[in-house]
Amino acid sequence: MSRLLEINNISVNYGGIQALKDINLVVNAGEVVTLIGSNGAGKSTTLRAISRLVNITNGDILYEGRNINRRQPHEVVKLGIAHSPEGRRILARQTVLSNLELGAYIRSNQAEVKADIKHQFEIFPRLAERRQQLAGTLSGGEQQMLAIARALMSRPKLLLLDEPSLGLAPAIVREIFTIIQNLRSTGVTILLVEQNANLALENADRGYVLEAGSITLSGKASDLLKNEQVRKAYLG
Repeated sequence: MSRLLEINNISVNYGGIQALKDINLVVNAGEVVTLIGSNGAGKSTTLRAISRLVNITNGDILYEGRNINRRQPHEVVKLGIAHSPEGRRILARQTVLSNLELGAYIRSNQAEVKADIKHQFEIFPRLAERRQQLAGTLSGGEQQMLAIARALMSRPKLLLLDEPSLGLAPAIVREIFTIIQNLRSTGVTILLVEQNANLALENADRGYVLEAGSITLSGKASDLLKNEQVRKAYLG
């Protein structure tokens, strides 16, 4: 299995506070890998470091064997990494269609972009029905679908998914995770941050546990589900 992403000893400081301490993490092509941990553990910061939205103070981030430490966020998207952020961050005053078009801002072949929008509407039929609706008027679940669809418009090899189930009803959460599994079957590699540790581990190949900015456990998702320490802390 080829390594798509490799993080070696990265640290991140926020205004004198160390948010990440010597993190090591690997994502192989074709995997779903999840990061679990309590609020403030550093999960979202890890994703933001990979997409180069926050600076690292030491260590290396390798994507397809290339060091991307000094890359700008738009360059990282061009390399094949897309980020669907926590809180969705859709453009509320733009239509669903405009949001998807903006997701393809790095691409120049408009015929291919149109074909990909059509494909996203096949994956997310509800978005197709609302293509001319302002994104801010969508339900929470529909906004989450739009955030994922917009990220996919850059044709990523690696999708960083931050808290896709946050604030959603259980039926919608199940729908989102079915979509995640379908994406994986099409060859998209996923690094998932998810508050619902049970759900995350049930849908992942491997997992990492983050506590106070450090990775304290890692392994097969099925093993972490059975781990007594993980069960007590995160699985309820």
